[in-house]
Amino acid sequence: MHSAFPDEAAIRLMLVDDHQVVRAGLRLLLGDVPLVRIVGEAASVAEAIGEAARLQPEVILMDLRLPDGTGIDACREILSRNPGVRIVFLTAFSDEEAVMSTILAGAAGYLLKDLGHHAIVKAIVDAAAGRDVIDAKVRNPALRQVRAALEKPATRPSSPEALSAQERRVLSLVVEGKTNRQIALALELSEKTVKNYLSNAFQKLGVRRRSHAAVLFASKAGKRT
Repeated sequence: MHSAFPDEAAIRLMLVDDHQVVRAGLRLLLGDVPLVRIVGEAASVAEAIGEAARLQPEVILMDLRLPDGTGIDACREILSRNPGVRIVFLTAFSDEEAVMSTILAGAAGYLLKDLGHHAIVKAIVDAAAGRDVIDAKVRNPALRQVRAALEKPATRPSSPEALSAQERRVLSLVVEGKTNRQIALALELSEKTVKNYLSNAFQKLGVRRRSHAAVLFASKAGKRT
């Protein structure tokens, strides 16, 4: 890499994708970018977690689908160990549910793989600077999903006000992007108990997905403050 900056000034970037061709392509695209230094790569959830702990990257470009789980699983675990890492999803999938799930997992951004070279570089720089980045192609659909989740109160058997105090505590931590393990530690509960609270909360709210429950709870809680 030809750079006018010392290596220490470059953003430490890690690549996570199960396709070697994709990783090679990203290395080729980013290899001559002065402010980016690729410090490593991974092809699975387990490898991503281990390499992130070893290499301490500032930004991670993460694929959504990995052979041993999802990038969302890796994102939660990595952030639970090092909250300062900025994880940006780079994927071919524009699914609204996936966008919401990555946001709730604590990701800094969501980009589609057809994005241009300069846009990817800008996203890495923005993420490293603490700014959130989300591809315009997925931003509006995600917002529509949130609105749709909030516009069906009549079809739900209950509302956030009907949740127990402990269910509300658990959901508030879900909104913060905490994993079940982190919630269990914070509330001094077992992971199984946390899952039971979440299951009960989902039933009361009339939703089946973690992200929908969190969005609904966060919205209602915000209106009361």
